[in-house]
Amino acid sequence: MTTGVSRRAMLAASAATAAAPFVLSEAAQAHPGKPGKPEADPTYHLTVLGTSDIHGNVYNWDYYLDKEYDDSAHNDVGVAKVATLVNQLRAKAKGATLLLDAGDTIQGTPLATYYAKQEPITTTGEKHPMARAMNVLDYDAVTLGNHEFNYGLPLLNLWIRQLGFPALAANAVSAKNGRPAFTPYVIKKVDLGKHAPTLRVGILGLTNPGVAIWDRGNVAGKLEFTDMVATAAKWVPEMRRRGADLVLISAHGGDSGTSSYGPELPNENPAALIAQQVPGIDAILFGHAHLEIPQRFVANTKTGAQVLMSEPSKWGQRLTKMDFDLQRDHGKWRITSKAAATLNTNTVTEDPKVLAAVRSQHQKTVAYVNQVVATSTETLSAATSRYEDTPILDYINKVQTDTVAAAMAGTEYADLPVLSIAAPFSRTAVFPQGDVKIKDVAGLYIYDNTLEGVVLTGAEVRAYLEYSAKFFVTLAPDAPIDVNAINDPSIPDYNYDTLSGVDYDIDISKPIGSRITRLQIAGVDVAADARFVVAVNNYRRSGGGNFPGIVKEQVYNAQQEIRQLLIDWAQAKGAINPADFSTRNWQLVRAGVPIQF
Repeated sequence: MTTGVSRRAMLAASAATAAAPFVLSEAAQAHPGKPGKPEADPTYHLTVLGTSDIHGNVYNWDYYLDKEYDDSAHNDVGVAKVATLVNQLRAKAKGATLLLDAGDTIQGTPLATYYAKQEPITTTGEKHPMARAMNVLDYDAVTLGNHEFNYGLPLLNLWIRQLGFPALAANAVSAKNGRPAFTPYVIKKVDLGKHAPTLRVGILGLTNPGVAIWDRGNVAGKLEFTDMVATAAKWVPEMRRRGADLVLISAHGGDSGTSSYGPELPNENPAALIAQQVPGIDAILFGHAHLEIPQRFVANTKTGAQVLMSEPSKWGQRLTKMDFDLQRDHGKWRITSKAAATLNTNTVTEDPKVLAAVRSQHQKTVAYVNQVVATSTETLSAATSRYEDTPILDYINKVQTDTVAAAMAGTEYADLPVLSIAAPFSRTAVFPQGDVKIKDVAGLYIYDNTLEGVVLTGAEVRAYLEYSAKFFVTLAPDAPIDVNAINDPSIPDYNYDTLSGVDYDIDISKPIGSRITRLQIAGVDVAADARFVVAVNNYRRSGGGNFPGIVKEQVYNAQQEIRQLLIDWAQAKGAINPADFSTRNWQLVRAGVPIQF
């Protein structure tokens, strides 16, 4: 394993393997006291550090803006920042430390995409940048997130083999035999210090059941994803029987108890439910929701035990620090106190060893995204796209429509109109007037979604638009308009979609479900039984966002990445001119009157 940080002598890893995935505990050792003189049991200390949703961030760098990352809160990102905090905490730790990650690691930045798409590690054999970076930190385990499955199982499996530590996912099972497809858990033998008996820490990894929807094309017929709560209930007692003194869950699922998809799959965000319903868990590191939750305690309903929980935000902006004080009680370990906090990585500099490990790959990615692909006749911005029709979204729809329409030629669907759904997209994207680079196009469509096509009826198109229109608050006819407060804050803007190929009005004075007051083509109302081919990304088509009517068998699915299609179209044309694609086909109205912004 390539590493710039020496392995902690206090930890003796006993990692799982596919053939023998579990480690049995040795007999507990009593603390040796002085003969004939009772003494108070000493207190030992364990620190568990945790990251989640790193999403391909190693350097503190914004590849779309081509400069150091910064946001309105002055957060920093990247494994290199995390490493500095981890090294500081390890150096001053009172006892032992463990380092875990709760998933979504190999997708999310042009750096990660480059080594999955442009120079895939499955072709070159090169070590993935996230393997290089995380091996320097010497993690103890990583949980697979849903985005680990984005690039297919061959790339995922190769990345796992490149890691110097286990990758866990107890609830990802073989579709053929129901057995765990990845390592379910490990039990780490931890040395807490001089004269301390060995502490055995069980670490169970749980991935997100939504993979079955979001990456159906990569996992259907190969993997199934069981309920996270039920899976924990299965494995936690097993870990205890095999000698785990302390049990940690590393779960790629938030704590809201809700799902973005329908009820056909197990809960997407059940971290708190796991704590409530499964006895024997001491703490849960969780992710997926990209929230910062420094410390939360959830009582187990069966035992009353308080389960410590923490979520460390996203992209390496925060590091969770869990602290456990432990004593021996009648030959067994007992937790006397536990607490958690999140630490901000903007307080430290980047670790030079991590930077060095990934430098050449980072530089190659920067050079790639700065290639000029076309010239734009004017500046195009997505800043107002959430409340008015903009040419830059028409660009997405033009490319998607042309691609699917060409594929339908000669098929039974050739005579059906082709509509397109633009979703989701970056609200901060800009095509500058003049040279447009790969980073500009990639900055518009920041996800690795592929393009698909399905057939919808007019009624289903209307229902889809009505669902999307929930995004807006209801405004009375005489209420003032504030563009900063026009949307419902409880609905994320990535769940607001726009369609091309039909003309429609969204009347935000109307109640939800009755807002599409005009739906026409060339001035003629769209009939409920009309049929359309609809170009849509694989995330939406698979059920992401729980939009109605879209989860259907595809009539087009060439596994073409939308972002690359946008880049290819610009390169082929050489120019981006709104006159080639801009069509104002939708508007917000109030009591039938168009809203002027």
